[in-house]
Amino acid sequence: MILGVDVSTSITGFAIVADGQIVYYDSIDLRKHKNVFDKTIAIKEKILDLYEMYQLNNDDDPSWGDSDYPIQHIYVEQPFTFFNSGGSSAKTMATLQKFNGIVSWILFETFEIRPEYIGATSARKHAGIKVPRGKKAKQVVLEHLLETEPAFKIEYTRHGNPKPESYDRADAIVIAKAGWEIES
Repeated sequence: MILGVDVSTSITGFAIVADGQIVYYDSIDLRKHKNVFDKTIAIKEKILDLYEMYQLNNDDDPSWGDSDYPIQHIYVEQPFTFFNSGGSSAKTMATLQKFNGIVSWILFETFEIRPEYIGATSARKHAGIKVPRGKKAKQVVLEHLLETEPAFKIEYTRHGNPKPESYDRADAIVIAKAGWEIES
């Protein structure tokens, strides 16, 4: 199985893919945590939960996931390393790089698997998603998964828009599917 992680300091998405199919997807909302240490504690708890669900032998409780097929590879979305107009500031990019490193270390320490890094554009290409010029990639990814993945469901706001965590979950699925494609 492949664990895909879309790291962000606001909402981090997680997805697990086995045999090319979505087994699990979720996210953790870190917006209420105001500093990197509180965010780290929250995300470590989430990662430990995933470890318990998919790496430990929990045969007596089937609701805990499938430990017969443990996670073998971890793919993390590589954060942006260049500036573009209207994009993130240097401070934001530095914070994301730092947090990505922290999350990567927690993943390595917990699963004893070295995370592989993949850029968003490369992951979408491996997952067979083409973003037309002028379209927002996150919206294209969300629409693609809603059309092609029956297991992928999202919730909407009262105004009919996808809830913010939907995009992070979708990105994590794309990372995991790209990892599956690379490892197959």
